[in-house]
Amino acid sequence: MALISANDAAECYEKASRMGKKEGEPIAVLDDILKEKNISSLREIPLGLVQIPMNQIAGTKTEGRSAALSRGFYPLLDSKSEFASKWISLCKAHLDEGIRDPIKAYEFMNRFYVSEGNKRVSVLKFFDAVSVPGYVTRIIPPWSEDKDVRIYYAFMDFYRLSSINYIWFSREESFSKLQQLVGKRPDEIWTKDDQMDFNSIYTRFCAEYGNIVGKRLSITPGDAFLFFISIYDYHSLNDMTTAELKEKLAKAQEEFYLLMSDDSLELQMEPEENVHKKNLLTRLIPASTPRVKVAFVQERSAESSIWAYAHELGRMHLEETFSDQVSTVRYENVTAENADETLEKAIRDGNNLIFTTSPPLLKASLKAAIENPEVKILNCSLNTSHRHIRTYYARMYEAKFLTGAIAGAISETGKLGYIADYPIFGMIANINAFALGAKMVNPRAKVYLEWSTLKDSDPYETLRQKGIQIISGLDMALPGDQSRQFGLYSAESQMPRSLAMPVWHWGKFYEQMIRNIMDGSWKYDDASDETKGLNYWWGMSAGIVDVICSHHLPIGTIRLIEMLRSTLCRDDFNPFSGVLYSQNGMVQNDPDKALSPEEIIEMDWLAENVEGRIPAPEELVESAKPVVDIQGIETAGAAYASHDTVPKTTVE
Repeated sequence: MALISANDAAECYEKASRMGKKEGEPIAVLDDILKEKNISSLREIPLGLVQIPMNQIAGTKTEGRSAALSRGFYPLLDSKSEFASKWISLCKAHLDEGIRDPIKAYEFMNRFYVSEGNKRVSVLKFFDAVSVPGYVTRIIPPWSEDKDVRIYYAFMDFYRLSSINYIWFSREESFSKLQQLVGKRPDEIWTKDDQMDFNSIYTRFCAEYGNIVGKRLSITPGDAFLFFISIYDYHSLNDMTTAELKEKLAKAQEEFYLLMSDDSLELQMEPEENVHKKNLLTRLIPASTPRVKVAFVQERSAESSIWAYAHELGRMHLEETFSDQVSTVRYENVTAENADETLEKAIRDGNNLIFTTSPPLLKASLKAAIENPEVKILNCSLNTSHRHIRTYYARMYEAKFLTGAIAGAISETGKLGYIADYPIFGMIANINAFALGAKMVNPRAKVYLEWSTLKDSDPYETLRQKGIQIISGLDMALPGDQSRQFGLYSAESQMPRSLAMPVWHWGKFYEQMIRNIMDGSWKYDDASDETKGLNYWWGMSAGIVDVICSHHLPIGTIRLIEMLRSTLCRDDFNPFSGVLYSQNGMVQNDPDKALSPEEIIEMDWLAENVEGRIPAPEELVESAKPVVDIQGIETAGAAYASHDTVPKTTVE
């Protein structure tokens, strides 16, 4: 190999110097940064020899080289200076045989500041090197609630397992999510092969992502990568051709826009006809409207699942309401393993509208929607934000508030039972609404909370042993089920007595969606800008939920419930208004304020009159995990949101 001349190396210096002067900003100095942040207590931890990504080298440790280098590590001094002479010699050595000697650097908040080897870094930066070996000392900032500090502590936990420092996220929970999506247990250490595979996959992704999206988005490449592998499995990237990867990235661009905002969800609380177009849907749908083919994709069958049965009633309602304009088909017992294939079949079968009726089908729904933008796909889940699909749910907490009021009114002891299933978005609001409804009519009411999905648990037996006779159980019963342990019931005798039943009227929602499509107003429901996804979250006022009262109830109690139902439907009352107390103290102290819909959805506290707790994911039975992984309260919340202490991380 021919060696370059000193003149060639000098020309490189002149070019690099021009780049530095054009940049015009002095190099960052870590000592100054720490002084500006007024950080007095720091811990220094040696990391040993580390491969340092060049694009994460942000400056020098001390101000000694601040006059010699620009912010991008390009030289600033005259070409006849001693600095220039050494730079030129290093440049020649690099091109002749390569720079191999490690530098020394400090890492602070995953940015590196050079203490020895500034000229080596300058030369390597000029030649677009990807990384440089270096002996690194980590400087750990004190724990605080600052978002950047929280993200950094989450990164340190991830780094302890993976030794990977070149991926970054804008949300702290993303690091643990990545650990999960690459197929690792929460505390599993990565092997060298794992690290090499990840580097190959991530580098390839970033190259194509940069070509397609460029710098138009404020999200990190890591944010985009995490979303991508949550839809297209991590290991499948190895099997994608470059053309396939480019195509999928191009189709998913709209989803990347949503990642830019913490407020990426637009909730529609009422049907559009109640919001913007009161008279539009009262007109007849033209007879010439094209026939709509609708598929319902269910995790289980209507014969084995109350949830699936409720949606099956909704499908039957559609067929009765639009017998000449709509045809429906159902696909049952769809699992994560066959969801992609089932949705592909539903689309091949000509269905132009698809409802997937449970959260675990969200991933497959989004993937199918990205690949088939001409098909309308909706997933029944709450607090999920996507542009290619819409999501829908019902404000069941309104019905639970009414059943809580019934329970509080008829209980002689004030001891009430509540059996919940999954600790997911919306469920905690249901529990608290029941407790607040009971307390409104009986200040001494206590709600004893049990979970049907806990390992080695029998919630019915636990409540029986506590002597609790008024219980809120499963919302409804399957046809032929004679147990009567559903809705609000009394267990005073061997045969439970039904008192009230909350009802999901999914048919009302499905009917409204069909009308929106047929009259052309579907597109007007779309979110107001490209950084938001649309979630329908309708309640009693839309007829989506209701409560059926038993004739066993006293007439006064029935009249009370009718009055409360009317106030809820008119939006004259919010169960979560006024002063609110949780088990741990006051949540809201303004008597004139009500919790926002977002605060109700993401509720992670229990009302003060609830006896019980929210279980951790690892306490649940295996069958509950797919739902909790997607919709669980802990999954989406900040990892340390309820902690007053420093999170567990390896800093020693």
